[in-house]
Amino acid sequence: MKSKQIKLMCITGVFTAIVFVTTAYLHIPSHTGYTHVGDGFIYLAACMLPLPYGIFVGAVGALLADCLTGFAIWAPGSIIIKAAAVLLFSRKSEKIFTLRNALALIPASAICIGGYYLYESIITMNFVAPLAGIPGYITQSVLSSILFVIVAFAMDKLKFKQRLNGGETL
Repeated sequence: MKSKQIKLMCITGVFTAIVFVTTAYLHIPSHTGYTHVGDGFIYLAACMLPLPYGIFVGAVGALLADCLTGFAIWAPGSIIIKAAAVLLFSRKSEKIFTLRNALALIPASAICIGGYYLYESIITMNFVAPLAGIPGYITQSVLSSILFVIVAFAMDKLKFKQRLNGGETL
């Protein structure tokens, strides 16, 4: 294997682990699951890694968190929702926090809020009861967006993306 591929796999593994931990263990229980900030790290990975790797981070990090915390019923929805959210971010800039990535937080939040509402409606076969989960989904999206902004600004100040890439595009 080439060293670039190994580097990508290692970074992907670290991001996947961070998403898993911040989703599974740093959360607030809610009516059907939990509210967490793991999405903020999914967004960061999406801004730093090539698309397939970013999708892996979002889908597998969320999958592991759902399956290993007793919420496996949510795993199929999480895989699709997190993978869809990743598609909105761009890694093409030298900076993580760009106008495009800041604006991507809005539709990414809509995908997460709407996606989980729809998924819960499907698994419960009820479109009214899942409305109770929307405040938790909104809270999750807001907290994850705030985390993304803070960490992205800090990483940009440290020129983290340039240092990680060694001057080349991953």
